[in-house]
Amino acid sequence: MTDHTPYIADPPRRVPSADELRARIPGWGSDLDLADRPSVPKLSREAGSATGAHWVVPEQQPGARGRERSVEHAHVTPVFGTAQPLRGVAGVVRRYAYRRFSEGRLAHWLLLVLGDRIDVAAHRVTDALRGRPDRVIRETGVRAERGKHPVSSRLRSSRRDWRHQVLDPIVANWGWLAVFGGVVLVVRRVRRR
Repeated sequence: MTDHTPYIADPPRRVPSADELRARIPGWGSDLDLADRPSVPKLSREAGSATGAHWVVPEQQPGARGRERSVEHAHVTPVFGTAQPLRGVAGVVRRYAYRRFSEGRLAHWLLLVLGDRIDVAAHRVTDALRGRPDRVIRETGVRAERGKHPVSSRLRSSRRDWRHQVLDPIVANWGWLAVFGGVVLVVRRVRRR
């Protein structure tokens, strides 16, 4: 039997020796001898340190106690951002995500997204109470489409997003719809009393 016989279920495999490979492939095994390795001086210099790191860990930023960190890490990184401190219900949800779930779990990320959505809803309500509500019509771009054939451009084109265009106003304005629904419920209860 030769090595060139095709379609054998379990062909015998002959592993060439190191001398055969060295004779057949120029430069094969050149890194086996430490004297031939170009990285040996560097490796021997860093052999004293366990990690090979040559930097000093920065001093811990104040305020690390109580900061959110992943369950995979033993401590907070030496430097961290403080621009958006966690607060309110959204902060409680985010802290729970960090305290309870690993970053490799979907629940961790879904809770962070939920915390973000709660934060957005809270800011919309507080902005409305301060007299600066969102400009819903302008922000959705409805006025920009007026006069530009909005219906025909959606129905008579090759656009693939026409199926979810019915849901777009609900997705973009669910917070306002929820507030409106809450107001309707409160008005009904007041009228019944």
